[in-house]
Amino acid sequence: MYADEFELRIAKVRQRFATSLENKIEVAMIAADRMSGGKGSEIDHVQDSYRCLHNICGVGPTVGFAATGDAARAAESALMQAYQEKRALTDEEVQNLKTALEHLRDIAASELKLMYERGH
Repeated sequence: MYADEFELRIAKVRQRFATSLENKIEVAMIAADRMSGGKGSEIDHVQDSYRCLHNICGVGPTVGFAATGDAARAAESALMQAYQEKRALTDEEVQNLKTALEHLRDIAASELKLMYERGH
């Protein structure tokens, strides 16, 4: 009985995670262009995106999105130094982040497709 309740809760978390995943990645991709320069809001974008990616790293593997979690960790690491130093990204860091986010988007799409094909 308890195992069934646990599986039901995990299924609900998986569904919430899956329905918001693509949007979270898209928001981070849009924010990447706003993480450098001198407008003053760059640090907020770095911090928000870092927290979002950190969440994907933690929740993804728990609900069956292991590859997505790994790809999110790579994107998170592209932000880590700037996040810890509370600063904007350099142009090179922005490019590294964009590359990592594109990879994350592809991996997430693949795992989402597989999940929906299985009917979860």
